Amino acid sequence: MMSEKATKKLLTIPEASQILQKIDVEKADQIQKRTLDYASKFSKATPESAKKLRKQLESECGLSEEEAVEVINVMPKSIEELRTFTSGWRKLLPTETLEKILKALD
Repeated sequence: MMSEKATKKLLTIPEASQILQKIDVEKADQIQKRTLDYASKFSKATPESAKKLRKQLESECGLSEEEAVEVINVMPKSIEELRTFTSGWRKLLPTETLEKILKALD
């Protein structure tokens, strides 16, 4: 049961998966089970590497926490794929920054 003052925290898929793996699946509700299944299937990094990568993307590439989480969840492999995200963010990132992001993801 959540307290009245629940806090929100942005999580990457690997971090969410790590948290959900601690719950008792027998006692989990349908949403928790589906979310665990999704997180297990679509996690593209370890929770530890995701946390490290998020900090790196924020400090070295100038991404916001939300942008870093989005990039880590998808792990784009090309400049073109990465530009798809940045167009949705309504900010233009220089090619050098996009290359730096891809290098960090590699």
